[in-house]
Amino acid sequence: TSSEMEENPAVEQSTVECLKDMFLCQYACILSLYSCFLRHARSRNYVSESEVCKLESVPLDFGDYHPLKPITVTESKTKKMNRKGSTSSTSSSSSSSMLDPLSSVLDGTDPLSLFAAAADPVTTTATMDSTRKKRDKDDSPAVGSDFEPWSSKRGEILARYTTTEKLSIVSGSFSRKAATTGSAVSEKVRTRLEELDDLEEGSQKELLNLTQQDYMNRIEELNQSLKDAWSSDQKVKALKIVIQCSKLLSDTTVIQFYPSKFVLITDILDTFGKLVYERIQSMCVDNRVSLPDNFSPECVNDTAKETCLNWFFKIASIRELIPRFYVEAAILKCNKFLSKTGISECLPRLTSMIRGIGDPLVAVYARAYLCRVGYRLTLQISTCFCLLFQQIHGDTVQNQLIVQCVEIPLYLTLYSPAIDWILQCIAYRAPEILLTEMMERCKKLGNNALLLNSVMSAFRAEFIAARSMDFIGMIKECDESGFPKHLLFRSLGLNLALADPPENDCLQILNEAWKVITKLKNPQDYINCAEVWVEYTCRHFTKREVNTVLADVIKHMTPDRAFEDAYPQLQSIIQKVITYIYDFSLLFSVEKFLPFLDMFQKESVRVEVCKCIMESFIKHQQESTKDPVILNALLHICKTMHDSVNALTLEDEKRMLAALINGFIKMVSFGRDFEQQLSFYVEARSTFCNLEPVLVQLIHSVNQLAMETRKVMKGNHSRKTAAFVRACVAFCFITIPSLSSIFTRLNLYLHSGQVALANQCLSQADAFFKAAVSLVPEVPKMISVDGKMRPSDAFLLEFLCNFFSTLLVVPDHPEQGVLFLVRGLLNVIQDYTWEDNSDDKIRIYTNVLHLLSAMTQEAYIYHVDKVDSNDTLYGGDSKFLAEINKLCETVIAQILDHLKTLGKEETLKRQSQLALYFFNTILAHGDLRNNKLNQLSVNLWNLAQKHGFADTKTMVKTLEYIKRRSNQPEMSHFTDLALRLPLQSRT
Repeated sequence: TSSEMEENPAVEQSTVECLKDMFLCQYACILSLYSCFLRHARSRNYVSESEVCKLESVPLDFGDYHPLKPITVTESKTKKMNRKGSTSSTSSSSSSSMLDPLSSVLDGTDPLSLFAAAADPVTTTATMDSTRKKRDKDDSPAVGSDFEPWSSKRGEILARYTTTEKLSIVSGSFSRKAATTGSAVSEKVRTRLEELDDLEEGSQKELLNLTQQDYMNRIEELNQSLKDAWSSDQKVKALKIVIQCSKLLSDTTVIQFYPSKFVLITDILDTFGKLVYERIQSMCVDNRVSLPDNFSPECVNDTAKETCLNWFFKIASIRELIPRFYVEAAILKCNKFLSKTGISECLPRLTSMIRGIGDPLVAVYARAYLCRVGYRLTLQISTCFCLLFQQIHGDTVQNQLIVQCVEIPLYLTLYSPAIDWILQCIAYRAPEILLTEMMERCKKLGNNALLLNSVMSAFRAEFIAARSMDFIGMIKECDESGFPKHLLFRSLGLNLALADPPENDCLQILNEAWKVITKLKNPQDYINCAEVWVEYTCRHFTKREVNTVLADVIKHMTPDRAFEDAYPQLQSIIQKVITYIYDFSLLFSVEKFLPFLDMFQKESVRVEVCKCIMESFIKHQQESTKDPVILNALLHICKTMHDSVNALTLEDEKRMLAALINGFIKMVSFGRDFEQQLSFYVEARSTFCNLEPVLVQLIHSVNQLAMETRKVMKGNHSRKTAAFVRACVAFCFITIPSLSSIFTRLNLYLHSGQVALANQCLSQADAFFKAAVSLVPEVPKMISVDGKMRPSDAFLLEFLCNFFSTLLVVPDHPEQGVLFLVRGLLNVIQDYTWEDNSDDKIRIYTNVLHLLSAMTQEAYIYHVDKVDSNDTLYGGDSKFLAEINKLCETVIAQILDHLKTLGKEETLKRQSQLALYFFNTILAHGDLRNNKLNQLSVNLWNLAQKHGFADTKTMVKTLEYIKRRSNQPEMSHFTDLALRLPLQSRT
């Protein structure tokens, strides 16, 4: 006992020695039995075993329920009860009493029934969520998903309208004053009025010489100050910030930056309007019930109405027109709290206020903001903004442009964002007759180019395309000195890219547009228009017209290397061409297509274009090709991508390029001309030598080519095809060593060896297998998998198991001795340095026993056609079986030695697992009618359970399997074995 051991150390020592002797005695017993394994390997009849293992075929009555039959979903109208299990879907072929397991967890309404019920408008209305329904009802008269919101235009405006000139900003001194809690209400009101007067009377400071980025940063600071002031309950300070920001919109000293300034300032106004609206809305909460989405003024309490009126009175006291207009427009939505018709009454008044703004640019953006805050509330916006065009050519504007050195064409483009937005609001879902009305207004204004451009941008493309010739006539009559005509043709081309004009007008439209475009001298203006009209040409015309357009682009963009400043537009042209001409035999017959590609001189851009072309080829090419025009062009494109790879190229980029090149290689086929196919692979190997995945694909393709040759010859090679197959094998053998990934090399050696064996190239197959064996010692302990370092043992174990399966059918070389490959592989495995805590080496040895057991059979489980394996060569010769026995003795000795080393307390669990693994090997491959082998299996069973680490469920299932096997013919000895295998509890 433990107490005796503590009192007498000699007892402890003698006990330990006794346990060691017992284990050594048991180990010696096992060791004395291992030599029985191969001499008593179970004789296998693979055909009969396969028949036994087949699933029992049961005749199927198609009238019965079958799980793969389609389910008919029917609506369930059963009332909800206080029990579960009601179903709303039944199978069309099953009985009504059968319970659907999916519906048992539902309470009478499964998702499929709800989906089916969605087809019934009555059911849909009944089940729709009330809040969602109210919101949809409220938004329905406004806009849908087809309306382009202002937020999508914001980034484009900020990117387009920039300046390098210095800017200035007038900033108020928004210092926080301490509040006196004991002051009366009248004193508080007086203080707020004084603060507003103070703001009006000049408590501002002007910041000069700001860069554009500094200006934007300052505006963002003001926006944040507004939020901070509001959150700290400084409402007057917040109003002062908004007023000061609104005043900035009257400043046009840096006129080309005005559209971006408008975007930045109105962001602050939007924030203010939202804060005020949410503030008043929060005051309407009664008994924790908030206002519904479509509330009426009667639902608003007096306190909220008074606060709302107070805000409007404060804004009405602002003296200057522009800040008063913008701040009132920002909270326009708050009129909903006061009156149902408040918004519609305010809009005409605010529109009239804009007439007091003298600067036409400031006025048009004021109208645009009014449309922004009003378009969700009402779309009845006045179109009197057309009058502003009469002011543009007045002396005031002309003098201002002279001072700022801004030309009329540039100045007119500043109006585009505002007018486009106003017309978008007007034209949204408008009938076609409104377009006719707007065209008449344009004619009355002398075909004002700016307005005409905005009309084409705002109305639906179908309406514009149907009147293409009318618009071309109006464009011709526009004044060339104002808004450039090429921009008008560009806008028209954008519409024609979305909708088709009348078929009879297509050619005339292209001719009229291209007459203007081709005369443009500025390369940037030219390419901006040509980019749009290339798509129209590709959609409606043949390769002849496309070739003419591409030739004209080359002619305009080549002088002075103008193409270097137009890569985005040139890329867009390529994208549009390959979108519409995806038949690559037709594409490469366009004479100017490849010269067009030569304009991409910058490597990064050139590679992107090549990737775009290859993606289109892989996507659209349905059949393999051998067209020399396509092959030469795509080889050149793929070589461009390959040559861009260098030491700094990212792995992801390499993988992408390799995938595109591999896609091309897979689509190349010369049919029965196998020699030409191999020549193509040889050329591709020399061309794409820096991309390892491409080399791997080429090896697989050549192996496939060899197997296709075998298929054509039905395994009976002629002298010519045998030589060709050997050439394929040689291609693989000299290519594999150039790969860096060791497991890729191992698997390709094995795969290529199998292909060589299938084609009766026995010496070449041996060379592949020897190379694989010699490469195993070079396998590192850790390998990179998906960017992470992982132990390589599991990958090596998987490879060796596959290798063993192949070695079964590999015949011995007459000059190398019996099982020379198996012996060489075992020596390599023995010398390989395995991890100390790994049992993979023993698992490999156990798999070797599977191989050796299969080799002792009279007929192997599988063969390679027209290749004689060792079962045929040796015919069960006793010397051959003796050699196998020797190998088996060596392997089992290694297994038992390893089991002995696992006798320590910390490794007993591993010992249990390996003992059970070895037991299963004997169970599957050994002849257990032999008493000694039977005893060995019993000893291993007991060893697996000895220390309580065996999984009880696994042991029970194994024992049940043995009992089932005992019922099979010639397996009655399993009954006695089952009786000798006890199940021990963990205790």
